[in-house]
Amino acid sequence: MTSSRPLRAPLRVLRLVASPNANHSESLKLSQQILFGLATEAGRRGIQLTDLDLNALAPVDASYAQALANQRIVTVSGRDSTLSRSNELIDQLQACDVLLIATPMHNYSVPAPLKMWIDQVVRVGKTFVGTAKGKVGKLTDRPVYVAIASGGHISGPQARQPDFLRPYLSAVLATIGLTQVHYFSVEGTAKGGESLSTGRATGYGDVQAFFGRQSCRVGQV
Repeated sequence: MTSSRPLRAPLRVLRLVASPNANHSESLKLSQQILFGLATEAGRRGIQLTDLDLNALAPVDASYAQALANQRIVTVSGRDSTLSRSNELIDQLQACDVLLIATPMHNYSVPAPLKMWIDQVVRVGKTFVGTAKGKVGKLTDRPVYVAIASGGHISGPQARQPDFLRPYLSAVLATIGLTQVHYFSVEGTAKGGESLSTGRATGYGDVQAFFGRQSCRVGQV
């Protein structure tokens, strides 16, 4: 008699796409490398990918701001309000096993579309609570992978510009309970073809090395 183990549900990956460059985006291409690594790690389980184009998000509105300013007021909001959209975005985030963020660096930090998503999911009383010791996240922790494209260099001996993106993103994600954040980057994208090729080789190599190490650890368990 032979028995077979039931397959686990697919690994649910939520990918946030912050670049306006669509398929030409270097951060999106780098995120594909991360997806390959996740798919290899998942094996027969496979992955279920949900893409969210952050460029389609609207900024927060008055009802959302009022609801956050006074938690005791019940705000009646239509289905198209930012408060309703915030609930949907938070539900979508809670449902994923892995969060993957593909983002460019704009002016040393996160671009506006990613900031709009952050402003709608980092929500007092919903994804974090204030305590005497500071803010405490309410979400269950899960891996977060961030694929960054930067025109200049933000890592290593060639770094010549500030990097507020990574420390800010780590801090704001930790606020809602997400602390397992891993960063990968393609750097020097604005410095010509040779620099871009080098940046891709470095960034893609870092991803492959990371997931190669992860596979080794799984094999040793």
